Amino acid sequence: MSKVEMAGQAISTQKSDLPKLAAPAKRALAAAGIRRLDQLTGFSADQVRQWHGIGPNALNQLRLALEVQGLSFKGEK
Repeated sequence: MSKVEMAGQAISTQKSDLPKLAAPAKRALAAAGIRRLDQLTGFSADQVRQWHGIGPNALNQLRLALEVQGLSFKGEK
């Protein structure tokens, strides 16, 4: 992962592979520190569903994006 130093803070320049989501879902992922799909593999779908801003549509979009990458939520195959 490459980082750029800006105003004394390291900022990741790695491109996100998250799908296009509604603003509330984007905020929920950002609040959880999720920037890449592979980070979601540490969480179950039930855990992610609990995050404020993640509704059924966002969860389905995330699940499909994970499947395309050969990944899944924790506990799913």
